[in-house]
Amino acid sequence: MPRYALLIEYDGRGFSGWQRQAGEPTVQGAVEAALARLEEGVPAIAAAGRTDAGVHAAGQVAHCDLARDWPPFRLAEALNAHLRPAPVAIVAAARVAASFHARFAALERRYTYRLLVRRAPPTLAAGRVWHVRQGLDVAAMRAAAAHLVGRHDFTTFRAALCQAATPVRTLDAIDIEPVALAFATEVRFHRRARSFLHAQVRSIVGTLERVGAGAWASADVAAALAARNRAACGPVAPAHGLCLTGVRYAEDPFAAAP
Repeated sequence: MPRYALLIEYDGRGFSGWQRQAGEPTVQGAVEAALARLEEGVPAIAAAGRTDAGVHAAGQVAHCDLARDWPPFRLAEALNAHLRPAPVAIVAAARVAASFHARFAALERRYTYRLLVRRAPPTLAAGRVWHVRQGLDVAAMRAAAAHLVGRHDFTTFRAALCQAATPVRTLDAIDIEPVALAFATEVRFHRRARSFLHAQVRSIVGTLERVGAGAWASADVAAALAARNRAACGPVAPAHGLCLTGVRYAEDPFAAAP
């Protein structure tokens, strides 16, 4: 069966996350339903990241096996026609080797969390940013974030129901980018790692926001990490500010896509 990689964009609002769940709207369920309109008996698809309920994606990658030899452009067009009006789009499709696996072949996943700092509530960015009214000390957040980069036991920063076999992960980078806007600042938290724990990114952002607001010191974040105790974590940032922005592989499967 030919295997295809799909580059997927979606608005996570209204979905109970990526992973298929009985009786719940999910992104995987929407894509698989669209595939079923093209062919019968399509096997379950696999994705690079199992995003949580409310989390968005601009660069999710999944793979599927089909019976027909579809031209990738036509496959993407056909899927998009059947996905409407769901807020899910196949940005590109590519034929890949049978050994390609969207999840297990991924070398790096990239997430961006957007936090809007201003007095007025967001309208155009509503549902895509976490709105806070008080100013944030970016330098203090960067100093605190430095404690988390590298290989650590992230028990403090993972959800209690996380099913990962180990809490040890290597966080390659946390870049905190302030973007000046009219009467506002948008603070963007960029994360890179081979893999993340359940709710790890949002747990870290919520904790760093407390540092930026002056409620925590940089040393408090180091102590929370060392505690290896979920109770030591700060508040978890809301899901709607988070977006899976990209996945890196040894070879870009979409490099030749139109």
